[in-house]
Amino acid sequence: MRITGATVLLTGVTGGIGGALAAELSAKGAKLVLTGRRREALEPLADRYGARTILADLADDDDVRRLADEAAGTDILIANAALPSSGDLLDYTPEQIDRAIAVNFRAPALLARLLAPAMVDAGRGHIAFVGSLSGKAATKSSSLYSGTKFALRGFSLALRQDLHGTGVGVSIVQPGFVRDLGMFAATGSGTPAGVRTVSPRQVVNGVVRAVERDVAEINVAPLELKILSAIAGQFPGFAERVQRRSGAEPTIRKIVESQRPSR
Repeated sequence: MRITGATVLLTGVTGGIGGALAAELSAKGAKLVLTGRRREALEPLADRYGARTILADLADDDDVRRLADEAAGTDILIANAALPSSGDLLDYTPEQIDRAIAVNFRAPALLARLLAPAMVDAGRGHIAFVGSLSGKAATKSSSLYSGTKFALRGFSLALRQDLHGTGVGVSIVQPGFVRDLGMFAATGSGTPAGVRTVSPRQVVNGVVRAVERDVAEINVAPLELKILSAIAGQFPGFAERVQRRSGAEPTIRKIVESQRPSR
């Protein structure tokens, strides 16, 4: 799917990797539709990229439906928004659980459902989900985050099969630890056990490649992390024992505490 000239709906533009994605998509000639919850964060981006903006809270079902209506004519959906959702499940309220599931899984699934029919009718389009390697390998204090990312990965790969032959592609891009704009930049924490990171540029390149080449799944991570996540997916008990011995507990606690206000 060509990005140049296409109308692209990008969620999660005001946090994390979203700004870098907006800059690259604009540079490639996309007609951007940007969405987020904060008007003061969206307006500068609209001016910078000549984009249309839509205020929406992805935890609100009515807002998601309205967003899909106002973004009618979307050629490419890039579902990038997510809540960190770190911490032990027993520390979450039922309302916080609902919000994490809504933003991280239900909203992208519903947007895909609402926008895909017009793409199918046109015989062209692409839906790209930005997931995480946490959707392949579970870690401590990530039950909600991993749960939503595991769900997003399964949904994406199955939806891809459902839409095969329609001209509409589906991809999932799964970054590992991202430096500069990721949670480690926000929290000031080092990566667990000194695991190497990837740059925001590498993530952006992964998303662009997934869309333009219709790649089912792209994992953006150093080779050793790709291997470790694959092993963890096949042998979760073994991976759990390795993680317990890694000395990552202090880093995990620091990340959880810094992300608590985002629940």
